[in-house]
Amino acid sequence: MPTTTMPADPTVGGHPGWRVVAALAVTSTIGYGTLHYAYAVLLTTMATDLGASTTAVTGALTASVLAGAVMAIPVGRWLDRHGGRALMTTGSLAATALLVAWSQVRTIGQLYAVMIGIGITGAMVLYEPAFAIVVSWFTPDRRATALLAVTVVAGFASTIFMPLTGVLMAHLGWRGALLALAAIHGAVTVPLHALAIRKPPRATAPSPSARTDHTRHRVTAARTALHDPRFWILAATLVAHGAATSTIGVHLVGYLISRGHPATVAATVAGLLGVLSVTGRLVLTGARRRLPVTTIVAAVFAIQAVAVLAMPVAASTWAGAFITVIGFGLGFGIASLATPALLADRYGSTAYATIAGRLAAPVTTAKAAAPLGAAALLYHGGYHLLLAAVAVACLLAAAGMVAVRGSPARGAGCDYATY
Repeated sequence: MPTTTMPADPTVGGHPGWRVVAALAVTSTIGYGTLHYAYAVLLTTMATDLGASTTAVTGALTASVLAGAVMAIPVGRWLDRHGGRALMTTGSLAATALLVAWSQVRTIGQLYAVMIGIGITGAMVLYEPAFAIVVSWFTPDRRATALLAVTVVAGFASTIFMPLTGVLMAHLGWRGALLALAAIHGAVTVPLHALAIRKPPRATAPSPSARTDHTRHRVTAARTALHDPRFWILAATLVAHGAATSTIGVHLVGYLISRGHPATVAATVAGLLGVLSVTGRLVLTGARRRLPVTTIVAAVFAIQAVAVLAMPVAASTWAGAFITVIGFGLGFGIASLATPALLADRYGSTAYATIAGRLAAPVTTAKAAAPLGAAALLYHGGYHLLLAAVAVACLLAAAGMVAVRGSPARGAGCDYATY
């Protein structure tokens, strides 16, 4: 029988897994900060300088997110076959070059082209490949802590990089700010991806027959997931929840202003979502020692639905707005931590990246498209209809999370580390 191995113990083999986790935590923080969160700070000034509407400039970010969704599937396949070091190093080099190119755009067409490129490179360097590498390095009992470490640190990307981008823009202009961000991105992420990302050590070297068997297992595991009804229930669950969180993330400030809050107060309260996303991840990690992940996440999704339904009643006061945003914010980032745990537990790590890429594509697309659909709801039915739709999406996500609970899928791949 061909020899297979479990994910590496992160304390053996000369390449400690926690060093990989630390590197990915830093690169994910910088990646999200420079490739995503800086955009909101630069948007208005860019639109003025390019002579374009803010709607057209915002559309470039949507195009970027959609490009990343399309890229998620081939990136997943590559990770399962070849590992992450070359992919993430190449992606970080390309992303750095695109940040420089972004600083030089003169037309809206050039901006769209650059942002589509950034979306493609983002799929190569952000959470999805980082999670795949962590899954390959850690055994199931340590995997949750390792994933938490990456997401907790990266959860502060907006807290760090939005103010930093504002300061850089004030002193250097938006083009100079992008050049400074490109320098930070290139100086940190490229060497970390090139030097810290390694294949985990194996207890035994795989023979040619073992490698052939592993390839067969990988293909079987991917097919098992795609033929598993629970995989598609999970996909629908995360699409619904992703649409809900994306909608609130975009429209919350406007809603709070409509309830009579000053813009500064509305922005401050909405800014809690980033910090609360970290809180929700800590709650999940602590509670999963006593309860199944699906039970915890379903409960949090249900709390989000209640919080949104309470907004029309409570959000007119500062305290009410604060409490309802806290209720919703607890689930703002929980799916990003729960998803890799659920996929690895059910399907193993053999084809994790391929399966995760298949899942990420529709979820990311929903996140990109939902704010546009929400704007249509807002136009025809006002905020009451919009909030009702978000609450229904959260309730459907809660029900879906309960439905996906189950034992590992028959035919799931073995844990064979390749990253």
